[in-house]
Amino acid sequence: MTRRLRHGLLVLAALVALGGAYALLVPAPQTAGAQPGQAQIDQGRALYERACISCHGANLQGAPGRGPGLVGVGDAAVYFQVSTGRMPLARAEDRGYRKVPAPEFDPDTDQGRANLAALGAYIEATGGGPEVPAETGPELIGSDVAHGGELYRLNCASCHQFTGRGGILGAGRYPPRLDVATPEQMYTAMLSGPMAMPVFGDKQLTPEEKKDIIAYVLSVRGRNQAPGGFTLGELGPTTEGLVAFVVGLVALIGVAAWIGARS
Repeated sequence: MTRRLRHGLLVLAALVALGGAYALLVPAPQTAGAQPGQAQIDQGRALYERACISCHGANLQGAPGRGPGLVGVGDAAVYFQVSTGRMPLARAEDRGYRKVPAPEFDPDTDQGRANLAALGAYIEATGGGPEVPAETGPELIGSDVAHGGELYRLNCASCHQFTGRGGILGAGRYPPRLDVATPEQMYTAMLSGPMAMPVFGDKQLTPEEKKDIIAYVLSVRGRNQAPGGFTLGELGPTTEGLVAFVVGLVALIGVAAWIGARS
């Protein structure tokens, strides 16, 4: 075998090995079947033009003084805002408040879920952004409640309080109560960061960590967190510290007055 032939065979073997490695390691591109169908996107466009265009613009660019642009928000933001009734707005002063969702976007009905998916598909196809997870309901509830509690106290409790009771941040901003939020709404809120909430992408919190946080929130929902005592609104150390300070101060004054009277 000549040297030239050996070199040719070596080059061919290297090319075959490289092609095999590429096929194994590089993820397959999404097929047309994995993408929203054009009919669903067209349905979403019709819903957008009927319910959203007056505030968010014909091309999702937003309208000054009426609504922000939606390019890049993704269908995760659409699902959170619309399924919780925050959007579409009936009145300007309703911005950011959870309300009963519009009947056509009610996530508890088949038609509502289909409309939410269609509207999200149109927004996603137009501008991209964070996507609604493929899992739903129980699939979004993690298995490690204790770990979820640690993550919640580290990332969420400063605004939502220790049991998800919400609170006030000032400047018209507030973190809502979590006692009625569904797993889908909590997950998409973490992905989209509504209002003053930061975005928790997969680099900040992995999908499993998000699911563990959801498991913790559900585990403390509706429970008596102060058996034998007062809940004090379940707002954490603020009210507890205030009550301890007032009660302690009154007790100290009472003891001092008693000692003075005795002497």
